[in-house]
Amino acid sequence: MTGLRERKKQRTRDALIRVAHELFVSKGYDETTVDEITDAVDVSQRTFFRYFASKEAVAFALQEEIESRFYEAVVARPPHESPMRALRNALDANWAGIGDAIQEVVPISVHMRMWQIIETTPSLLAVHMRRSTELEDRLVAVLAAREGLDPREDLRPRVLVALFHGVMRAAGRQWGTGEDITVAGQQEVVERCLDLMGPVLSDDWSSHT
Repeated sequence: MTGLRERKKQRTRDALIRVAHELFVSKGYDETTVDEITDAVDVSQRTFFRYFASKEAVAFALQEEIESRFYEAVVARPPHESPMRALRNALDANWAGIGDAIQEVVPISVHMRMWQIIETTPSLLAVHMRRSTELEDRLVAVLAAREGLDPREDLRPRVLVALFHGVMRAAGRQWGTGEDITVAGQQEVVERCLDLMGPVLSDDWSSHT
């Protein structure tokens, strides 16, 4: 009985996310109300707020899942890996799972358009930047602990995470404006951008890769 109840709750939560994201990309985030989301799923507002604290929370539900998977993967990387290798290997290990997790809830095309909604809606972009800063702080703490460093004194973990996050954001924006809306397409752009980190930090940009 408990398993059945939990599955029903998961189906309701997924339906709220799916409908909310579909409405956000078709109508706009600011133009969509919680009432419209609940009416489409045929649940009450009270039910909605049992799952999500706000309309903003449902907008970032999938992003939170992706970020949590990545963070846990970084935590789980073996200690002999360098900090940069730990970040990349954690990302590599998550690609297949990320795609599956998204498509269990919404089509990839809706997820990509939701990314564009976040990037072009001032209220959501502000939240996205705040969430990104919080994730950066958590990753800095993990990398510093792995290396036995005090991140207040040694800034290398913070610089690395800032670089990594900046490249990931640039890759996401590049993917979001392209024609390949698949997870494989996103992975290709991200890996290409990450591979450029070394060359672009070089003093010599005269040679082309």
